[in-house]
Amino acid sequence: MMDKKTLLENGLLEQYLLGELNAKECEQVEQLLASDTELKAHFDQLEQDFETLGLENAITPPPSVKSQLLEHIASSSTKATKVVELNQNNNIKFYLGIAASVAALLMIGSFWMYSQLNTVKQQLETVETNNTELNTTIEVLNKELEQTNTFYTAIVNPDTEQYILEGNDLLPEAKVVSYVNHKNKSVVINTERLPKLDDEHDYQMWADVEGEMINMGVIAKDKTLMTMAYIDHAESLNITIEPAGGNDHPTVEKLVTNVYLN
Repeated sequence: MMDKKTLLENGLLEQYLLGELNAKECEQVEQLLASDTELKAHFDQLEQDFETLGLENAITPPPSVKSQLLEHIASSSTKATKVVELNQNNNIKFYLGIAASVAALLMIGSFWMYSQLNTVKQQLETVETNNTELNTTIEVLNKELEQTNTFYTAIVNPDTEQYILEGNDLLPEAKVVSYVNHKNKSVVINTERLPKLDDEHDYQMWADVEGEMINMGVIAKDKTLMTMAYIDHAESLNITIEPAGGNDHPTVEKLVTNVYLN
């Protein structure tokens, strides 16, 4: 029979969330969630973090995609019209050719070839531009995929421990969820519940090692999930408000939240 310890230590909660368990295992997990409010709260937070991870890494197509699609539709319509017109023109040219001079026919042919060459040149330039944009998009996707894999691995790894940093009297509404893996030496934080600051200030994270505060990095304002520097032998995690860009030493009176590590 599955128990809470087995569920957490073997990453079964994450596997349940991802739909990787069989029907019997799912039933056991659901029974545990229904009977344990602390476990259910942990699951709800995990589910929220997965949802945030997916939304933050959603890819918006380049603006040029829409315009290129509309141009392609218009071009296809125009080409169909040209086919009809070309058939009509061929009949007209046939009758005109009987009376027209050789010079006139050469002039018409030269003009047609010039137009076709310009069309081909424009199409080649469009293809080259599209290839450049596609290569840029692929590079961006690869970087975002790599970052997403880092977050995913950190959250679902059985060795990862979750710590909640609750706000103090200075910022009671603050709440930060941290995922610490001492084996892989990684730290991922969720700052969705961290109030926004003005442009002149940033949040900065610190690790307390034997009474010394060591910088773990400045918390980005435009991200909800992000990795921070892992510090060996850290006794606690701390977040302060510092001048924009961070500080060399923490401003103790601006400490807004912290948590002690086991």
